[in-house]
Amino acid sequence: MTNKSALYIVPTPIGNLSDITLRAIEVLREVSAIAAEDTRHSAKLLQHHGIGTPLISYHDHGGEAQVERILNKLSRGQSVALISDAGTPLISDPGYRVVSVARSKGFQVIPIPGACALITALSAAGLPSDRFSFEGFPPAKHQARLSFYSELNRDPRTLIFYESTHRIEESIDDMSESFGGDRRCVVARELTKAFETFLEGSLTEVLARIREDSNQKKGEFVVMVDGFSQEDDDGLDPQSERVLRVLLEELPLKQASAIAAKITGEKKNKLYQWALAQKEA
Repeated sequence: MTNKSALYIVPTPIGNLSDITLRAIEVLREVSAIAAEDTRHSAKLLQHHGIGTPLISYHDHGGEAQVERILNKLSRGQSVALISDAGTPLISDPGYRVVSVARSKGFQVIPIPGACALITALSAAGLPSDRFSFEGFPPAKHQARLSFYSELNRDPRTLIFYESTHRIEESIDDMSESFGGDRRCVVARELTKAFETFLEGSLTEVLARIREDSNQKKGEFVVMVDGFSQEDDDGLDPQSERVLRVLLEELPLKQASAIAAKITGEKKNKLYQWALAQKEA
C-alpha cells in the first residue's frame, strides 16, 4: 500500500515492456496520479499492464505550474508516481526539480528500484565496473564535444555516455581523436529490444563497424569507454619527440601527429595524445 503525501520515483522499461518490477506496477496502480514525461507514450505502458491511474504531464522545463500541481496533490495527502519515457527518472531524464522541491517541503520521496540503461549496459560490457563515471549526453557540437572528451582523457574510471542515432558516428570519431583510437570501448544499442547489439573493440574498430553497417547507427546508444591507464602514458623516444615538435611549429596538432607517425613509425594516436598533453601543460 502506498504512503500518503509521498512522491514515488518509478523506473519504467527501457525497451521490453516486461522489464518492470511487481512493486513498480503495484505503486503505479495505487497512487493518485502518475506524472509522466510524455503522457501519450506512457499511456501505452499503462494499458499494457492494465493500469488505469490518471496521467499528468511533468518536465523539468515545464514551468512552475507543473511542480505546483504535484505539490498540491501531496499537500492534500495524495501520492504521486514520477516516471520518464524509459528507465529511471532523473538519469538524463526529467525529475530533478520536483524531487528537490518536494524534499525541501518535507514530503517523503520514495525510490523504486528498476531499469536503467547505463547499469544494464555496464553489467554486460566486460569493462571494469568497480569504478565508473556516467557523463550523460555529450555536447551536440563538434568543438564542444572535443573539449568535453579532452577533459576526461586521463580519467582512470570506465566512462559511460548516452548518445543519439543522429550523432553516434561523429561522437565516437571525436572520442577516437580525444582518447586515442586504441582505447577499448563497448557500444550497446537498443537494449532489451529486438535488435539489441553490443559492439566491442578499440574505438577505431567500433567506428569502422558502425560506418560500414548503417543499421548500427539506428536506435539509442550507451557508449562505454575504458579508463585511462598509465600504460597509455609511455613517453616518446627522443627522435619521435623532436620530429613532432618541429612539425607542431608549422602544422595543426592532428596533421602534425599523422605526418610524424609516417616519419617515425610511432603510433599516430600516441603521438597525438603526447602532443595534446604538452599543449595542455
